[in-house]
Amino acid sequence: MSVGKHVRTGFVLIAMLAGMAVSAQGPAKTSLPKKAPAEQQQPAVVKPAELTSADLEAFLDGVMPTQLQRGNIAGAVVSVVKDGKVIFAKGYGYADVEAKKPVSPDDTLFRPGSISKLFTWTAVMQLVEQGKLDLDRDVNDYLDFKIPATYPQPITLRNIMTHTAGFAEAIKDLFVKNPEDMKPLNVYLANHMPPRIFAPGTTPAYSNYATTLAGYIVQRVSGKPFNDYVVSNILQPLGMSHTTFDQPLPAALKPLMSSGYSLASEKAKPFEVVQAWPAGSVSTSAMDMTHFMIAHLQNGEYNGARILRPETAQLMHSRQTFAWQPAMNAMCLGFYEETRNGHRIIGHGGDTELFHSDLHLILDAGVGFFVSYNSAGKGEVSNRTELFEDFLNRYFPYQIPAATAPSTAADDAKAVSGLYVVSRRLQGNMLEALGVLGEAKISGTPDGKIMVDALRDFAGQPKKFVEIAPLVYREVGGQDKIAFTRDANGRLRVSIDYPFMVFDRAGFLENKVFNLFVLIASLGIMVLALVFWPVNGLLRRHYGRKLGLGAGDRRLRTLARLVCAINVLFVLLLAVVLSGGGITSLNNIDGRLHAVQFLGVIGSVGALVCVYNALRAWRWQPAPRATVAAASGDSASVTSSDSSSTETPQRQLRASRIFESLIALGCLGFAWFLLYWNVLNFSLHY
Repeated sequence: MSVGKHVRTGFVLIAMLAGMAVSAQGPAKTSLPKKAPAEQQQPAVVKPAELTSADLEAFLDGVMPTQLQRGNIAGAVVSVVKDGKVIFAKGYGYADVEAKKPVSPDDTLFRPGSISKLFTWTAVMQLVEQGKLDLDRDVNDYLDFKIPATYPQPITLRNIMTHTAGFAEAIKDLFVKNPEDMKPLNVYLANHMPPRIFAPGTTPAYSNYATTLAGYIVQRVSGKPFNDYVVSNILQPLGMSHTTFDQPLPAALKPLMSSGYSLASEKAKPFEVVQAWPAGSVSTSAMDMTHFMIAHLQNGEYNGARILRPETAQLMHSRQTFAWQPAMNAMCLGFYEETRNGHRIIGHGGDTELFHSDLHLILDAGVGFFVSYNSAGKGEVSNRTELFEDFLNRYFPYQIPAATAPSTAADDAKAVSGLYVVSRRLQGNMLEALGVLGEAKISGTPDGKIMVDALRDFAGQPKKFVEIAPLVYREVGGQDKIAFTRDANGRLRVSIDYPFMVFDRAGFLENKVFNLFVLIASLGIMVLALVFWPVNGLLRRHYGRKLGLGAGDRRLRTLARLVCAINVLFVLLLAVVLSGGGITSLNNIDGRLHAVQFLGVIGSVGALVCVYNALRAWRWQPAPRATVAAASGDSASVTSSDSSSTETPQRQLRASRIFESLIALGCLGFAWFLLYWNVLNFSLHY
């Protein structure tokens, strides 16, 4: 479902509230030498290995066992097609570790996650070529409920297929614990509609919800349940007898399903149930996926059966006109470009929590490549990305062309430095604050290059990029590219190699550094207030240094500390509620979340009490020394006539006034954070 990187929401929020420290470098105006050095010339291209079954087996047998061992992965499967034929299909490791059941490419089922979307898009295009669907018509015309008109432009199927419908991310009930928990598509879609945060066609933001919407449209227009339509019109014609969207699995396929693992060394996890099933519920074998790849490589035909007309398949594979930057990859209709090593490649990746897969079609070479892993693994490197790049470098070697950086490279690097927020994000709900940690930091280097902390190499280090054209950058020693444009408001926008999302320059109030400073400082002050509260009381009692406040002021001061305690308790309880582990843990916690949110409301309102207490503190008067001493029972001090007898209380008062003011600022800052980022939004449609 391409949600693997986002499913640890509870732990991410805990980390955020615990106070992760970050830094940012803003744009500067100083100039460096006018001309940056050219990118280093790459070594001469090597002779390609011959893409044959024998060579593939030797190559993959050398790579895959190492990957599985290094990543603590139970099993994987790889299949490769060329010129309409299967030239390689093999399983590695175990489908069931405990039973020592090996992976079979023929009949072991894997969960390819969002690669399922390609079946949904194929179904849409079948109905388009029949004239039953129009790519540019308002999708409300096909629905039995309405998408609100947030923007003047309607959402179209072309928007949905290019991930430009403009929906925010939606994760609640994306996965459910049991098949019995699943709702009909129309019920799920009507009750889980995320807010529209971008005008259609303007901003790519990957959406499982929108894909599920397309699947429901297929169901309504065809008059068949979605799963039945796919079986009749795609799976059966292609002979894909080991593929299904059904959950639970049909009885004949259930014994063939690979177990899923977090780590191979741990116990197998239960079968994952996807509520948004047109977006990611397929279970399939590697051999079945070869049929699907061949059909698309041959413009809709497999073994004499045709699922798409050639012109329809070519349209589906075509680059769409609104590519954000001509130098970058673009969305096709469902597929996305991932051009590399001099070849135009389209494909799709897919993630559940446990399974991780990729499908690539090298169109001009007639080659298809599918890989799926049944374990999340250690996550130190992207095994599938590393594998496919090694595959390309072996069979389609490529010499990266030399490039000379523009004379403005140093200034450009400074201008684009900053923090950027991703378009695929939760918004309008209590998990919106997670976007703070999703910001990417781009920083310039002294030699005019830029470094992006969110893009890392296989060693885990941030990638460096050199400018090869105005505001177009290429990875130093690699092929990854990023490019900068400006949106309709003039804000810098970053396009990356994956065209289904972009990053926009973060404004001041969105800025990760500012927000984490407010959050950490506020929590720090409140924790200190609670720690010093009993300690200072004991010290004053011991040294006879009471402040001599009236009963009302003492009560206000105590209330301020209680507000701090409520806020700290809110953070701890929120962390506990969200740390159930896995995305399904977010489905049934509304009652607990509302209880915690109610506590947050009390703390936020209590910030006003802290402000009033701080204002009162500046009107406190020092108690006479004799009064303080008498209150402490020190008769010797009462008779003292030392002219400096009020100095210590005065210093105490000054420090107390400052600290009460800091407490007020801390509580106000915390309340602002909760309100600005919708943490206290009682609508839990995240």
